[in-house]
Amino acid sequence: MYSHSKNISNSNPVILFDGVCNFCNITVRFVLAYNRKENIHFAPLQSFFAKQLLSKYNLSSDDIDTVVFIEHGKAYTKSEAAFQIAHHLIFPWKALYYFKHIPKRISDWAYNLIARNRYSFFGKKNQCMVPKPEWKERFHE
Repeated sequence: MYSHSKNISNSNPVILFDGVCNFCNITVRFVLAYNRKENIHFAPLQSFFAKQLLSKYNLSSDDIDTVVFIEHGKAYTKSEAAFQIAHHLIFPWKALYYFKHIPKRISDWAYNLIARNRYSFFGKKNQCMVPKPEWKERFHE
């Protein structure tokens, strides 16, 4: 299903996402479409790979209610992760990166509102998404 043995180089950032969340899956597909450098890799939070990375960055795999973006040895969560991801997208989406200057308590409040209600707003799958064949190299299990 996903790449298991492939190592991630320091030049490839990783998004850890809720693999059963419909909104998260839509967001992953959005990033796949607008990350023209094709440098971002992905792993569902439910995967062994993600659990290892979460442990490495001292994040709990039990109560992660956020996307996690890992780049250059640093893990970003909540709105900070979203802004860092936007930096890797093409224009006009790349411009969202500059919203990082909004006070964190405000941007995280908005992020938490969506994260808390993502299943009721967008629904939930019974299993993690299966990437299209052309995307498999960018997914880890």
